[in-house]
Amino acid sequence: MHMLRANGLCLHVQDTGERELPPIVFANSLGTDLRSWDRVAQRLAGRFRLVRYDKRGHGLSEAPPAPYRIADHVADLAALLDALALDKVILVGLSVGGLIAQGLAATRPDLVRALMLCDTAARIGTAEMWDQRIATIERGGIAALAEPILERWFSARFRTERPEELAGWRAMLTRTPIEGYLGTCAAIRDADYTEKARRLALPVLCLCGSEDGATPPDLVRATADLIPGARFVLVDGAGHLPCIEDPDRLCAELVGFIKENKLV
Repeated sequence: MHMLRANGLCLHVQDTGERELPPIVFANSLGTDLRSWDRVAQRLAGRFRLVRYDKRGHGLSEAPPAPYRIADHVADLAALLDALALDKVILVGLSVGGLIAQGLAATRPDLVRALMLCDTAARIGTAEMWDQRIATIERGGIAALAEPILERWFSARFRTERPEELAGWRAMLTRTPIEGYLGTCAAIRDADYTEKARRLALPVLCLCGSEDGATPPDLVRATADLIPGARFVLVDGAGHLPCIEDPDRLCAELVGFIKENKLV
């Protein structure tokens, strides 16, 4: 366990690989922690320096009182990279992690060399949707919405064929600190990077699972269309978390993107 203070918070970080290797940084989704990247990290080990972290209010990182702003999450990641003396990283963001990635590329372009945006968008959902989710969780906890969330996260095949694993991801979701979950819901609700996406000037790959019920493929494709030069890839059969359902395909696309853009 490695805890590091950044932007006034103690954040849980895993920083693996030789320091001279090209750095890839991963930002995960709402209701998950850095373990959601385990299978990806295993496949990329030895070729890259891999930095994963629990964003504020998730995993082992501190959970300040809600609400949060995406700008808070962006400032946390910027401070974390500064503390690690990292810049020009390849940044992989999943769901809200993709919003954080877009925000960092827009506000601290010195820190980001390229983006892989997984199952995310320039704007996710509506204010009414997020307000309803916040109200439901305030009344009944995250468990009150666990099943519909898992249906959006994973394909029907995954949920049917891997029930023991599904139970583990349910536990991760429902054990997320309530302040962290609600705070990040508010951050997503209020975030709109539509205009900033149009001004991004770096290599970008957008990827989405074909069975994603949270950020459907058309939404992710529309975000790719906003970003100059961005490319869109569909991962057949995966839900909202292709890093879990199809890490082989995600890693192949990421490595291909890195080679295509001569990032190493």
